[in-house]
Amino acid sequence: MQSNAREDQMRLDEPFTAEEMEAMRRAGREDEARTLRDAFDKARALGKRLPFAQDVLAAYFCVQDPTTPRRVKWILLGALAYFVLPTDLVADFLPVLGFTDDLAVLTAAFGAVATSIRPEHREEARRAIAEG
Repeated sequence: MQSNAREDQMRLDEPFTAEEMEAMRRAGREDEARTLRDAFDKARALGKRLPFAQDVLAAYFCVQDPTTPRRVKWILLGALAYFVLPTDLVADFLPVLGFTDDLAVLTAAFGAVATSIRPEHREEARRAIAEG
């Protein structure tokens, strides 16, 4: 039994192969695309009923902007992923309380990257809700 643990530890210390790295990158791109699509759809569907839907969509457009720094994109993607999770700290279907945890996570993320969410991102968000 000890030899298996030692072999496992040796494997953990080895660098990833090129194939493993490419598989992780591919999965990451797919997860990112799904998260963005789901966040956009959810925020747009809730539109005027969700007070911070415009902020969610502004974050979406900020992540889509090629000039947005990678660090900012990762922070916003994490917050958007939490927003679209079907089960989180407080279930979204609960009246009034349902989105309080989402709002807290999004507010913290927005505070960290506030200068990166530009007026044009907010304008795109307003248009998306109006078209919704």
